[in-house]
Amino acid sequence: MARIFITGSADGLGQMAAKSLANQDYEVVLHARNADRARRAKEKTPNAIGVVSGDLSVIDEIKKVADEANKLGPFDAVIHNAGVYQASNEEIFVVNVLATYLLTCLIEKPRRLIYLSSGMHQGGQVNLESLSKTHRVSYSDSKLYILILCKAVARKWPDVYSNAVDPGWVPTKMGGPGAPDDLQKGYETQAWLAVSNDKKAKVSGQYFYHQAIKSYNLSADNIALQEKFLGICEEITGVSFPE
Repeated sequence: MARIFITGSADGLGQMAAKSLANQDYEVVLHARNADRARRAKEKTPNAIGVVSGDLSVIDEIKKVADEANKLGPFDAVIHNAGVYQASNEEIFVVNVLATYLLTCLIEKPRRLIYLSSGMHQGGQVNLESLSKTHRVSYSDSKLYILILCKAVARKWPDVYSNAVDPGWVPTKMGGPGAPDDLQKGYETQAWLAVSNDKKAKVSGQYFYHQAIKSYNLSADNIALQEKFLGICEEITGVSFPE
C-alpha cells in the first residue's frame, strides 16, 4: 500500500485526510507542531504508522521534520497541508511558504506532491523584491506563492505528479463554524490525489477544487517568476531546489 506523509495532520483537514487514508489501510505518517500535539494526533489516528513533530515556523525545526520524515519514508505521496492564517505576516511566510519549499527540497522525492492552496490566492500579490527584503506576506499572497511552487515542481520534476488544491472555505478551526463549504469535500481531494489510479488524478501542474480542475491566477505559470521565486527561497534558506 502507498505510504503518505501529511504535514499539519494533528487537526483540521490534515487530520481528516489522514484518518480517511489510514482507514483504507494506507500507511500514513502524521506531523504535529510539538511532542504533545504529536501524541494527541496519534491517539486520534491510532492506525497511522508514525508521527513526526516539529515547529514549521522555525527553520531548524523544519529541517528536523524533513530528516525525521525521511527515516520513515520513502513516501509515495506527500500532502503539504500545514498552514497558518491568523498569524503575523512573517510567520505566514515561514510556515506557509518557506516550510513547504524546504520540505519539498529535503524530503526524498515522492511520486506525488499535493499542495494546499486556497481560493484566496486569486487576491494575492506577487512582489518578489519585497519578499526578498522583508519576508512578509499576506495569507492570500502565501497561497499564490504555494501555487507558483507547485507549478515549478511540476515543470522541473516531470516524473512527479505535482498539484495544488483549493479545499474551499470549510468549517474547521481555521475556517470558522460559519464556513459554507462541504467539510468532507474539503479533505477528499487531497486524499484522492495522493492515492487514486483515476486518470483524472494522475496529472501534474493542475489546480483542483472538489476533484475537478479549476481556473487559477495565471501568473503562477510564468517561468521567469517561478525561477526568481525559487532563487529567493534558496537565498533565504541556503537550500537549493534539487534539479
